Amino acid sequence: MGSIGNVTPQTMHFAEPLRLQSGSQLADYTLMYETYGELNAARSNAVLVCHALNASHHVAGTYEGDPKSAGWWDNMVGPGKPLDTNRFFVIGVNNLGSCFGSTGPMHNNPATGKPYGAAFPLVTVEDWVAAQARLADRLGIEQFAAVMGGSLGGMQALAWSIMFPVRLRHCMVIASTPKLSAQNIAFNDVARQAILTDPDYHGGDFYEHGVVPKNGLKVARMVGHITYLSNDDMAEKFGRKLRNAAETNEYAFDFGVDFEIESYLRYQGDKFSEYFDANTYLLITKALDYFDPARSFNGDLTKALASTAAQFMVVSFTTDWRFSPERSREIVEALVSNRRRVTYAEIDAPHGHDAFLLEDARYMNIVRAYYDRIWLEEAA
Repeated sequence: MGSIGNVTPQTMHFAEPLRLQSGSQLADYTLMYETYGELNAARSNAVLVCHALNASHHVAGTYEGDPKSAGWWDNMVGPGKPLDTNRFFVIGVNNLGSCFGSTGPMHNNPATGKPYGAAFPLVTVEDWVAAQARLADRLGIEQFAAVMGGSLGGMQALAWSIMFPVRLRHCMVIASTPKLSAQNIAFNDVARQAILTDPDYHGGDFYEHGVVPKNGLKVARMVGHITYLSNDDMAEKFGRKLRNAAETNEYAFDFGVDFEIESYLRYQGDKFSEYFDANTYLLITKALDYFDPARSFNGDLTKALASTAAQFMVVSFTTDWRFSPERSREIVEALVSNRRRVTYAEIDAPHGHDAFLLEDARYMNIVRAYYDRIWLEEAA
């Protein structure tokens, strides 16, 4: 297995208005994307990879001059890897509202000449899929061999199968859910409140004040990060170890950092606040909350998935308590009720929700075998 090597982001500008589910519209926008591998003559080997909350279009490969810039799913995508770029033409698209290149709150609103800030319209998973479909049109891709994603990316893949059933042959939903639980919505709201109540947020127009609501972003990330890890994983890595154990092994008896888990979470929060946009965090977590394809069918997921035509692969992880295996089984059961062809794998892994990003041989081999099957279908 090898690396894709250096990659270069591309942009596609759209002057055609995009009507959003909220009733608002984006009259003018740009999507940032990357591609890996080569599109075949029949344009039939394209795979769309949809990203999760804090990821982007940079799925694999590195940027020239920065060996530490590997894409967020570089272990999954590349020559000889489970999603083999010697076989497939892979596309990663940065979602609207993000802070990694596609039009979002940090960009200027053509109507005002100032950054959108809090005026950027709320977007949904379905809005992202509609924008991705437009990009596919521009690239001349009528049908994807597969649409794949983990977590929030899995929601997008599922939405693709409902909104554009004949435009994908396979739908791969990993560590995802057909809708958020009340607990998940609660965690998201706590994270949003941390940002909204930061004095440096300035109602979303902090760009003009030359500040960043770092404290709010830091706490939001700390809350979110807790949900990505399993209790077993945190216990193994940190337990109740004290940060100063090598020195005094005593409590400090103040409100600073005593435990290693505290130090770790604060480090993650600090790092996140340096590169992520607060308005983007608000937008994306709200899109997570709103996703519920069964809502239009009185909560009946089977009816919501009745229009699908793709074959499906669904993967869950036993210690993922954010998007538990039970939620993946709901998807599988609804698909089976609709007599769809479904491959389901429940991986016994200790890493919680983050397991979908990590190197687990069983998980990688299952994905590899599924893409081998797609490739054999392609060659037939």
